[in-house]
Amino acid sequence: MSERIVLRTGEALVEGAEDYLCAEPEVVVGELDGPVGTALATLLGDQVKGHTRVFAILNSDVQVRPATLMVSKVTVKDAKYTNILMGTVQAAIAHGVLDAVRAGDIPRDKVDDLGIIYSVWLDPSVTEVEDLDHKALFDVHREATLKVIRKALRKEPTIDWLLENQDKVEHYFHKLGVDGEL
Repeated sequence: MSERIVLRTGEALVEGAEDYLCAEPEVVVGELDGPVGTALATLLGDQVKGHTRVFAILNSDVQVRPATLMVSKVTVKDAKYTNILMGTVQAAIAHGVLDAVRAGDIPRDKVDDLGIIYSVWLDPSVTEVEDLDHKALFDVHREATLKVIRKALRKEPTIDWLLENQDKVEHYFHKLGVDGEL
């Protein structure tokens, strides 16, 4: 049996060729009989208009393991955005979770014991794209899902890396603000 995973966190960024092709998930991963399970159940039972929480599914009636609850960072206001989020992106996240199991990042013997709370960001401008490339959008979110889970479960970045690189890493939006371009 794998070691107990009480609570791990992760953040990732994957960008595509177009501005709307960007995924920046944040996750919490942990045992269902611990704080992550409590939070997952609370979030699912306490739905909020505009921020509906749903499980990552391959298709209706096919939920993935570990149980993965999607929480939107953007207030959902219209049907087009909802259809993209609860279609292409939801499927991509589900596939990314299974990719993490297949790659060994999520221990296979723990898939029924773990829960993932997945904070998903989908660029609101996606609704204005005329010929939306659903495959590219799917691929970016699938890749970001695998990346964020991998980082969370490997505890990356490590504190040693952070301390060594603290002055080398500059926050993108901070730089824009300093340069007056924001």
